[in-house]
Amino acid sequence: MSTQAVHAGWDARGEHGPMVPPVYATCAYAHPSHDSLKALFARETKGFAYSRSGNPTTRVLEERITALEGGVDAIAVASGQAAMTIALCALLEPGTHVVASSRLYGGTTELLDDTLADLRVDWTAVDPADLDAWRAALRPETRVLLVESIANPGAELADIDAISEIAHRHGAVVVADSTLASPALYRPGEHGADVVVHSATKYLAGHGGTFAGLLVDTGCFDPRRCPERWPRLTEPNSRFHVTFADEYERGGSGLIAYARAKYVTDFGATLPAQSAREVLVGIETLDLRLERISASALSIVGALQDSQGIERVNHPSSPGRPDRHLLARDFPQGAAGVFSVDLAGGEVAAAAFCDALELFSLAVNIGDVRSLVCHPASTTHVHLREEQRAACGVGPGTVRLSIGLEDVEDLLADLGRGLAAARGAAAGEALSSRSAALV
Repeated sequence: MSTQAVHAGWDARGEHGPMVPPVYATCAYAHPSHDSLKALFARETKGFAYSRSGNPTTRVLEERITALEGGVDAIAVASGQAAMTIALCALLEPGTHVVASSRLYGGTTELLDDTLADLRVDWTAVDPADLDAWRAALRPETRVLLVESIANPGAELADIDAISEIAHRHGAVVVADSTLASPALYRPGEHGADVVVHSATKYLAGHGGTFAGLLVDTGCFDPRRCPERWPRLTEPNSRFHVTFADEYERGGSGLIAYARAKYVTDFGATLPAQSAREVLVGIETLDLRLERISASALSIVGALQDSQGIERVNHPSSPGRPDRHLLARDFPQGAAGVFSVDLAGGEVAAAAFCDALELFSLAVNIGDVRSLVCHPASTTHVHLREEQRAACGVGPGTVRLSIGLEDVEDLLADLGRGLAAARGAAAGEALSSRSAALV
């Protein structure tokens, strides 16, 4: 993994020998002849014509994430939300159905609840740990099972091996959002997932400075096995005059080819070349950062377990967690640095906790080298219904932490300040409530 993170997709022995992939800051690409450009648009040759659908710098990133995930091809787009949207749009049609983990990032839940509902795609939320619930939710029109390898914000681990077996028996596809794991800690394709989605904004880029999303075909999916379920891939396309499933005969991905030709182009979800280069640079140190961050998070989780004012620490290493066996089985190098804590005292305590922190930044990003904190119920999950937030493990006193690269003792000291403030706020709220009751 370390070698691929540095070298995959790029050969420095080309013209001029640049060690780092250059940024191709251009909108269009000149061709030597009419026939050359015509052949490219006819999909008879590979290359670049217009950067809305492809760029040489971006292509290096696509090849690198393909290698890191052990897949067959990938698309880089403008954000993780764009990657998830394109993945689902490429796999779903009006009248189809998704079974999804109830423990999803708020933006993904909103996408399913609102935009995809507008497109007449239905969905059912299930407890990701309840395999019988996954089976029971399947319908004849189910096409996708959607799960996060490490859930946001409660760090629940999914048994993707078991979920994939359920999906494949039904002829459905598993889409795994692996943003929090990254290929440094977990490769969903090795556990049966068909498609992997990343918000590369997070751990892959790693420094909180650029937006990017990635969509990877792991090689587990072949629509030709159930052609009637995937007509847009297995039947001739009247717009592009090809059958996208033919890409599999050439060792490529019909899904990626279709998603790029239609959705990346039509949505204009283009990743700028400079952003692709920033993600590439971030990936070079991915395994080192995740090793340090995972170890720091584990230390902090252990220190917080018996802290006064914390009702629960939501991390797979916590005592009594039902997914603890998956941590040992599937995540021997750790579970990254994002987890949540439930504070006694509700939002009043959570607000005091966040405002008292000095080293943690109050921000809604995760996966940065800097440690971050936010209150999901009033930010990332605010548009969800109360029952949806509860299913996500988000309550009034839930605070999400994203551990960075700072010294662990410094972070613990800062968290101590936050907890002292939270306890004081909770005690004041309780006293106020008692006084009001007496009056």
